[in-house]
Amino acid sequence: MKIAVIGHIRFPIAPPFMGGMEAHCWHLCRGLRARGHDVTLFAAGDSDWGGKVEPVIQTHYDRVYPWHKWHGTQELTDYLDQAFERLLPRIIAGGFDVVHNNSLHRFPPRFATRDRIPMVTSLHVPPFKVLKRAVADGGTPWSLFTTCSKRQLSAWFDTADAPFARVVPNGIDLDAWPFCPEGDGTAVWMGRITPTKGTHLAVQAARLAGIPLRFYGTIENQTYFDEEIAPLLSADVQYGGLLKGADLAREIARSSVLLFTPLWDEPFGLAAIEAMACGLPIAAIENGAIREVAGDVAEYATADAGDLARALKSVLKISRNKARQRAEQLFTLDQMLSAYEALYARAIDGTGEGFEPPPFEPLQLPPFESLASRSVA
Repeated sequence: MKIAVIGHIRFPIAPPFMGGMEAHCWHLCRGLRARGHDVTLFAAGDSDWGGKVEPVIQTHYDRVYPWHKWHGTQELTDYLDQAFERLLPRIIAGGFDVVHNNSLHRFPPRFATRDRIPMVTSLHVPPFKVLKRAVADGGTPWSLFTTCSKRQLSAWFDTADAPFARVVPNGIDLDAWPFCPEGDGTAVWMGRITPTKGTHLAVQAARLAGIPLRFYGTIENQTYFDEEIAPLLSADVQYGGLLKGADLAREIARSSVLLFTPLWDEPFGLAAIEAMACGLPIAAIENGAIREVAGDVAEYATADAGDLARALKSVLKISRNKARQRAEQLFTLDQMLSAYEALYARAIDGTGEGFEPPPFEPLQLPPFESLASRSVA
């Protein structure tokens, strides 16, 4: 198949990954190509997955519009709307068999519904108003949706009947996260360092439990790091920076337990399955889908440092083999790719059906003049 993959454009689709969405999209493109598909990635121009990249914008938008400052502003909304308005005709001109949309923008699913373009849209985050409205309008036999957990499926689709949606759990290349039969007695944390990821609770819990901690990831919110994390650094609490794949996997594999600390409705938790593949059990704050993902290879806690410290000490008794086995059984890259390929075929076949989608309001696009003073495309 000739496949267009639309990436989220907040960060580049390139290692070292800023988060799970970027890792998912990178591995998706490479995995599909390895299965013989012709893949083009439409993403920020500074993306690099080792194949064809068509820029939606020249540079990822967080560089100019940092999320914690610009989220929800009209300026950022206008900028993204204009970028995706320019993208859609290019998708049609490319002659693709199917589109896999990871963008989190409302235009692509509406576009697919309107123009009968075979598309699978993956919903990687909890619902937000404008995209949820487009999803509600957009389900057709040729415009399908996936979530990465059952919890997120029920959040996006309010009724029990979601005929155009399926759960496709995230999958990883197990070879990239090698199993280590024994840990060194330390805890580890990885992710974007920002309040909603709860880095401070991981640090506090490790100190209370008396277990050394290393943590890794990009500092998304420098003020948060400086005020709530940096004062707690010590010989036993160390920040290791943002590491690339093999280096990060090696640091995870030598640890004894992963601290997983979401303070939001975490849709999945890619870090959890990466750590499980290396053999790590998980001490987790129970938000979002983590119990669905980690099952009985985790100990769960409330968003309280003391309770998390309890879980951290308790979880060390769980077998590392058991953690690896769960990753092998449920969360492989091959399983994910096979599920997506089946949905691609279904979307392509669906274009021939006589289904007529309900009408929806036409797209209201902002004037290009609105960004004349701040164009970064």
